Amino acid sequence: MRSFRPDPVPERDLRKILEAASWAPSAGNCQPLELVVVRDPRVKEELKEAAFGQPFLEEAPVLVVVCADVERTTSRYGSRGELFYVQDTAAATQNLLLAATSLGYGTCWVGAFVEEEVSRALRLPRGVRPLAIVPIGRSAESPEAPPRRPLEEMVHWDRY
Repeated sequence: MRSFRPDPVPERDLRKILEAASWAPSAGNCQPLELVVVRDPRVKEELKEAAFGQPFLEEAPVLVVVCADVERTTSRYGSRGELFYVQDTAAATQNLLLAATSLGYGTCWVGAFVEEEVSRALRLPRGVRPLAIVPIGRSAESPEAPPRRPLEEMVHWDRY
C-alpha cells in the first residue's frame, strides 16, 4: 500500500496492532523488539528523506519503526544472535502487518532507508537498530495483490 487517506488511526486500533507485534516469538525469549510510533509531521518528513524520498511515508497518519535492541540477543547468542534479532523483528513486523490488515488498514513494509539517518531522526540509543518502517492508515487505493509463484515451483518434498 503506497497511498493513504489522512484519517487518524484510533488509539484502540493502534494498541491492538502494537500488541500483536509484541506477541511475536523471539529466540530464547530475548524480546529484542523496540517500536517507535511516529505521528509528528516533522519526524515523518525526516524519515521520508532517510527512505530515499518515498512520499507515502508522510501521507500515512502513523509510522511504526520496528527496531531491535541488538544486545538483548547477541549477549546470549553471540554472532548467531545477529541473525536471531533480525528474524525476531521480522516476525513482529509480520504480526503488525496482519493485525493492521485485519482491522481494515493498509500498510507497507519499508526496508529501503539509510539506517544512520533513521537512527538520528528517532534519536535511537546506541545498540538499537531500525530494521523496518511501517506506514499504517486507511488506504486511498485498492491495488490487486501482486502475483505469486505457484507452490509447485517453491515447495520441495523430503529433499530439494
